[in-house]
Amino acid sequence: MSTLNFALKNQTGSNTVYAYITGQAIDNNNALFLLQADGKTAYYPTSPSATQTALAQDCAIPLGASGSTKTVTIPHIAGGRLWFVRDAKLTFYLNPGPALVEPSSSNPSDANYNLYWDFCEFTWNSSQLYVNITFVDFVSLPIALTLTNTSGTSKSVQGLPSDGLATICTALKTQNSKDSAGWDKLIVTTNGNNLRAVSPNTGITLDNTLFKTYYDSYVDQVWSKYTDTALTVNTQGSAGDVTAKVSNGKLTFSTGSISYDQPSTADIFSNSSGAFAVSGDATKDAITARLAAAFNRSTLLTDTNQPNGETVANYYQDAVTNHYSRICHATTSDNRGYAFPYDDVAPTDGADQSGSVYDPNPQLLTVTVGGASSSNSTNKSVNQGDTTTPSQGTQKKSRFAGLKKVMQKLSRKR
Repeated sequence: MSTLNFALKNQTGSNTVYAYITGQAIDNNNALFLLQADGKTAYYPTSPSATQTALAQDCAIPLGASGSTKTVTIPHIAGGRLWFVRDAKLTFYLNPGPALVEPSSSNPSDANYNLYWDFCEFTWNSSQLYVNITFVDFVSLPIALTLTNTSGTSKSVQGLPSDGLATICTALKTQNSKDSAGWDKLIVTTNGNNLRAVSPNTGITLDNTLFKTYYDSYVDQVWSKYTDTALTVNTQGSAGDVTAKVSNGKLTFSTGSISYDQPSTADIFSNSSGAFAVSGDATKDAITARLAAAFNRSTLLTDTNQPNGETVANYYQDAVTNHYSRICHATTSDNRGYAFPYDDVAPTDGADQSGSVYDPNPQLLTVTVGGASSSNSTNKSVNQGDTTTPSQGTQKKSRFAGLKKVMQKLSRKR
């Protein structure tokens, strides 16, 4: 099978919703790919002579009135994104390469900045279809996934309810009233209405004074704890368990010459800078993923075995934690959704946090934008944190840990 159908459902309440599909065409030498407005014709842009060149084809796929479903057909795609925008169209540009200039949630001068848009991510190759919802950059339009395979079995990610953005924004304000850390500054509005809630990493891009020293006290406590106590990290790969202690100011592992300086708050929220920069060493990068996840979830003071000593009930319990991630998970209908780049890290055979579905034999992917008509968050304590173990998703996640970052690299060409 060289093509696959996606069913795109408009549940937004608006009769003007468009979808865009972008990525790299695996069967066409990984050429830059966009799907045209008819939902079936491929568009392979050529390299323009200048930056910020308009697309030569219309790639805005109309979904029809609210309640409608539009079926589109795609080839094998790597680093794919499925974009949705409400009440307008998105603007994409081409740079020489060709490289696609995508809408930005961190550049106020971007043509799309004040529009209501969002996206999910996917890769479909000869091995499987992998799809996830994402809150790594921001939250705006609710997106849900249902993947049905050729045997008729379906897997779902419920995503945010229709009032999810409002719930998240309220919870961010409540958290900020408790610690004055700046969580309310993650809320972006237009004409007095909530437009999106951005992640701390995006927030720092918009305001480099935000969260400067937020994690400092927690990191100091972690370094103190592991001066005398051994930390065990299961790489969930060929290196197995590795142990570490703090020596001469560095968290030093017993395997090879792997060590870490104390990460900054920016390192923790980005998962990719300073102490947590990608090294190219498979074992170190596996350790980095698990350390970064543990810092975002604030489990290093309570669990000396990462990630296998953790339970979902222990996530986000420290006062210093990634409250944006906590709130996003608590607001989704099944507690699942990528809220930081290594949110696919989980205990072996543990509960999925990343909001992903995957199958080697996909038949149909249904993607719903707009969310359920009412929120179940009234039965949760979003402001205090919800620690209910998700009822769905118990697949081993080690083979996907860090896949988010790979997909970002593939799909964010400028």
